[in-house]
Amino acid sequence: MGSYLAPAAAIGVAVRHIFAVLAVVLVAGAVARAESSSADHAIAMHGEPALAKGFAHLPYADPAAPRGGRIIFGLQGTFDSLNPLVVLGVAPDAVPRYVQQSLLFRSADEPFTAYGLLASEVELNDDRTRLAFEIDPRATFSDGQPVTAEDVRFTFEMLRTKGKPFHRSSLGRVTRVEVPSPRRIEFELGDGSNRELPLVIGAMPIFAKHATNAETFGETSFKPALGSGPYLVSEVKPGEALTLKRRSGFWAEDHPLTRGLFNADEIRYDFYRDANTLFEAFKAGLYDVRLEGDPTRWMTGYDVPAVRDGRIIREALRFEAPKGMTGFVFNTRRAVFADVRVREALGILFDFEWANRNLFHGAFRRAGSFFADSDLSALGVAADAREQALLASFPGAVREDVLAGTWTPSATDGSGRDRDQARKALDLLQGAGYALQDGVLRNSKSGEALTFEITVTSRPQERLALNYAKSLTRLGIAVTVRLIDDVQYWRRLSAFDFDMIQWTWPASASPGNEQVGRWDSSNAERKGSLNYAGVKSPAVDAVLKTLLSARERADFVASVRTLDRLLISGFYVVPLYYLPETWLARSRDVVLPARRPAYFLSTEVLARVPAPPAPAN
Repeated sequence: MGSYLAPAAAIGVAVRHIFAVLAVVLVAGAVARAESSSADHAIAMHGEPALAKGFAHLPYADPAAPRGGRIIFGLQGTFDSLNPLVVLGVAPDAVPRYVQQSLLFRSADEPFTAYGLLASEVELNDDRTRLAFEIDPRATFSDGQPVTAEDVRFTFEMLRTKGKPFHRSSLGRVTRVEVPSPRRIEFELGDGSNRELPLVIGAMPIFAKHATNAETFGETSFKPALGSGPYLVSEVKPGEALTLKRRSGFWAEDHPLTRGLFNADEIRYDFYRDANTLFEAFKAGLYDVRLEGDPTRWMTGYDVPAVRDGRIIREALRFEAPKGMTGFVFNTRRAVFADVRVREALGILFDFEWANRNLFHGAFRRAGSFFADSDLSALGVAADAREQALLASFPGAVREDVLAGTWTPSATDGSGRDRDQARKALDLLQGAGYALQDGVLRNSKSGEALTFEITVTSRPQERLALNYAKSLTRLGIAVTVRLIDDVQYWRRLSAFDFDMIQWTWPASASPGNEQVGRWDSSNAERKGSLNYAGVKSPAVDAVLKTLLSARERADFVASVRTLDRLLISGFYVVPLYYLPETWLARSRDVVLPARRPAYFLSTEVLARVPAPPAPAN
């Protein structure tokens, strides 16, 4: 699948998790050829692929882009593994993205369409119960060995038993896998109710069976996978840097899906321990591409000679994809957050207006929906008949104002001391059994104080959390903020060992199986899953099933909006903010094609302009 950049403020998410959500699972399924299926070059979640068979290149790829040179990315944090597809370890996504390939490649120009890459043909019957791939006979791993259907089956078995929870849970939906010939693999997909599953299967990075130890796959390792992609890992400095170099003999050098992409001869990831050091390194020219998520830096931090003289170029890009949810996440496994009234009250006490004006130069918009700025959002839209039918078996699961489309996140007077909002919050807390006693908010029955910890992993997160904690202190709520290192942070998240964190769930124009990993009850206690809030809701579980099985666009939109309403009504997060555009800063020598992707910025389009020749003596 194609990949995209993420704001520096949330770079840990982007590097280690977001692509793991996209590049996922294989399954099992013996697929007899169905009369209703036919070989094609691509499949789509809804509608038809935009590009006909025989297309020359992706619309946003520039076949005339300069080739060669080196592009350096700077990332905050560290890494102790090269495999982001397993629970253990902290790993960048570089190997699955650049060293390996998948059966299908996702277009950044369409909501969710994938075109055959390792697969020369894909067959999918009308009810999506049978799926088959023909492996391109030209496809080879970097050691020259052909990519076979057995490699695909081997990868499936490995991820099914040792992959991340998302992979393992998705694999359970497939009933059988069969390899009738060296280049053909067939799947049976159960009852076909998970309509995204064929695309998910196609996104899995394929491992070479002859060069991979399945027994140790789940362990952390600095040994890179043997892949069929355009690059090889050339150097690893554990925790500090990772370098990839273009390999010779790449089988898909002139493939329509790679033409105009993968332009650099060398790609390097440099890791920095904190956000300030990362930014200073960029200004000093130590790396080339930066997605900025901090409005203060964007507004004031780039007033430097490199920007003024044009060595650094800044761009504000807009994409059609929905904006996801960034928020302070309640770990509802903790008793202190078990009551939804407590969660709602704590959300009311976040003063977005003050924070946006004083900390963020007014650049952010208030988050409220998990699919903002799109037709998938439930904000401002009353539930239609389809949505009401989905909720008929779950009376009360959605609040009346959310159902009517009139709910909005709390708004303050921006003073930082809004008394009206404080009174609303206190009323809710009193209804949940709390009372102020000598300036401390305590449970009226147990006498326990309402107190919790916010775990953060960067100075910008710490600054915002401390501001929020200050607001809560005024109502007698004791909050501590703990800043921990990157490795410890990810370990605690994987084990759900936190009270509250700041997190971003990215959104796509075609939400699907990743939503199960985030919200389904089956993942609430599954260590390593992305259900950080611990959501256990029969209504959410049911709507996730309808979302995955929707055949028509109208039913799909209704399912996503209903999910949005349920999550909003559950108050699983304190909604924070989002940027309506993507802020990109780059070296002037690293260029993008004039035609930008519609839905996300694919890093594969980047190219380095050759340096001018040195003047003759």
